[in-house]
Amino acid sequence: MSKNPFQDRVRRRNERKTQKGDYILYWMQQSQRAEDNHALEYAVALANDCKKPILVVFGLTADYPEANLRHFRFMLEGLDETRKTLRERGIPLSIRMGSPPDVACQAAQKACALICDRGYLRHQRAWRRQVAEQAPCPVFEVEADAVVPVQTVSDKAEYAARTIRPKIHRHLDRCLRSVQTTELQTDGSGLAAGDIDFSSDIDRMLTQMKLDSDPAPVTGFFRGGTVEAKRRFDAFLKDRLNRYADNSNQPQTDDVSEMSPYLHFGQISPLYLAMKVKGIKSADRQAADAYLEELIVRRELAANFVYYNDRYDRYDCLPKWARETLTEHRKDNRKHLYDPKTLEAAQTHDPYWNAAMKEMKHTGFMHNYMRMYWGKKILQWSKTPEEGFKTTLSINNRYFIDGRDPNSFAGVAWIYGLHDRAWAEREIFGKVRYMAASGLERKCDIRAYVEKIEDKIRKTP
Repeated sequence: MSKNPFQDRVRRRNERKTQKGDYILYWMQQSQRAEDNHALEYAVALANDCKKPILVVFGLTADYPEANLRHFRFMLEGLDETRKTLRERGIPLSIRMGSPPDVACQAAQKACALICDRGYLRHQRAWRRQVAEQAPCPVFEVEADAVVPVQTVSDKAEYAARTIRPKIHRHLDRCLRSVQTTELQTDGSGLAAGDIDFSSDIDRMLTQMKLDSDPAPVTGFFRGGTVEAKRRFDAFLKDRLNRYADNSNQPQTDDVSEMSPYLHFGQISPLYLAMKVKGIKSADRQAADAYLEELIVRRELAANFVYYNDRYDRYDCLPKWARETLTEHRKDNRKHLYDPKTLEAAQTHDPYWNAAMKEMKHTGFMHNYMRMYWGKKILQWSKTPEEGFKTTLSINNRYFIDGRDPNSFAGVAWIYGLHDRAWAEREIFGKVRYMAASGLERKCDIRAYVEKIEDKIRKTP
């Protein structure tokens, strides 16, 4: 069995010849970390072969789709740490204002070759196509944010977790192998002299970018960066992993890993997390397997969805049966109707839903069980399913730190029937899965969850 850590992960994006240049360029965009990063280590290996230094560039654009101050603050905290960690390896990180593909192409003018990490959303793929077409040097795309690369798993959109699971597991033994850190033989510390340096004052940098300041950053709850991600994950492994299988649908507890914001920005590797879980011999295997199911199968089902369904953010991305049943119940009586402004103000008649909305607004995070309930109620309280879909996705992407990624798009579409089966027919929902407040009361201590959120908000600095 091959132990090549880059097997299936490297894809050549053009046929240009290696040019005489000053460095190997790593255009970092999705995998914003200095360790456990296949794209970075592939660049190091190539740089050592060529006896060249490495320059890492990151394109910073204030008009990134749907991003606001909350998202940028978390991201820049992580990039600040990544810059410092790379510097210790003799690798400069150059953060440049501008369209990310334009930044990459400009830096590629003096590069022997360009390495980029991978993203699956429409704009991420378009950026990489542009760079492959315009860069004067060879471009290599390296998958660094999936345990098993999407195209290795399947060549089509998968129907559900049950169809993709065996396909992923077929490759796990080969793919669950850490990428080793390789020492760079040629120091490139001076390559980024004069570039943007925001490390002494991130707030000033954010002010200059003139971002949408509402919602506010969530520094009282989450701070960006690999060090913080590892600290949180270590605490989860030590104190909460063994309760994960029993409590993953118990929102009054905190028995979750809280890794989704860090995975969203590539500040932590899913492979690193998986290897850590598998390495704990004393772990409850049912709990460990339940966590790995979410981290690998469910997360990579979402990547499969956005990669093979280009309309992942539109209502018509839903399966035909779901759209048909929702259409049949379009005119059903709705006892409660709420517009987006009322929803965002957490002013509905439902105290459980209001608590979930408050958690999202104030922390940028929500227990996954409540995310499902939160979305189902927006479907129930909207004039039409199309309006509900649009509202759910908009609020999701605005407030969650991990909004705007494959998991978010798949999660919102799941509310409306994606990756699910038909259930017993009922008003408004038709055959789409329904969730009720009475179900929360029966299955968990939902009042304790409400109290937990109110207490969190009270204690916010």
